[in-house]
Amino acid sequence: MLTTERLTMRQWTMSTADQERAFDIYSRWEVARWLGRTPRAMAEPEEVRAFVERCRKRSADPRYGAWAIERRDTGVVAGTVLLVPLPDGDGEVEVGWHLHPDSWGQGIATEAARAALAKGFADGLTEIRAVLAPDNARSAAVCRRLGMTSAGLTDRWYGRQLAEFRIGPDQGAQA
Repeated sequence: MLTTERLTMRQWTMSTADQERAFDIYSRWEVARWLGRTPRAMAEPEEVRAFVERCRKRSADPRYGAWAIERRDTGVVAGTVLLVPLPDGDGEVEVGWHLHPDSWGQGIATEAARAALAKGFADGLTEIRAVLAPDNARSAAVCRRLGMTSAGLTDRWYGRQLAEFRIGPDQGAQA
């Protein structure tokens, strides 16, 4: 579990509240359109179980995870922050965030990602990437606020062209 002044990052659970919120987040095209090899919004609430299982598997190695971002003031889950190896990579690790639209524009993605970066660097990572759709201006802005540097476009991961950002431990992620 990671904590910041406003947030707790914890495992997703099969509680009714987590299931309902996960479906509310990932059934929205405005969220799902940015995610994965072939973006797809959840169509049925039953899909949440597989989502929670994927998040748990990503946390099998304690260095990594896909955690629910819970607001400490309300207990509402704002979204997910992840720190995971990139698929089909050579050990590269990515940080990412998926937030409900009601949590956009509040600094939550930056705060949660900063905590995930700090964890990754504390665990010995020397570089962490973010990969995002080239037209995802909101996530690109988060990358810049985190102090990440643009590495241009790549089609190395997820089978599609993405904008790549990088950061090392000396670039202010813990600030």
